[in-house]
Amino acid sequence: MQDYIRQRVLDISKYIIKEGTTVRSTADIFGVSKSTVHKDVTERLPRINEELFLEVKKILENNKAERHIRGGEATRKKYKQNNVS
Repeated sequence: MQDYIRQRVLDISKYIIKEGTTVRSTADIFGVSKSTVHKDVTERLPRINEELFLEVKKILENNKAERHIRGGEATRKKYKQNNVS
């Protein structure tokens, strides 16, 4: 694995742990695709740092469990904004 990829994986992982962010928002911050973030934390990170991987995995599982709430909230805001106009 190239050094810059290894460093990106670690940076992304530490950011997710610190901020508790989603894959999508992390991808926006780091300027990479959601697929890249997902591959970094699910495939590359376990080979680099198993302990860090387990911490990130907990956060991502929590985000997945809550996504239906975020999705519903986004829809509610969308229609509320459209009805105001």
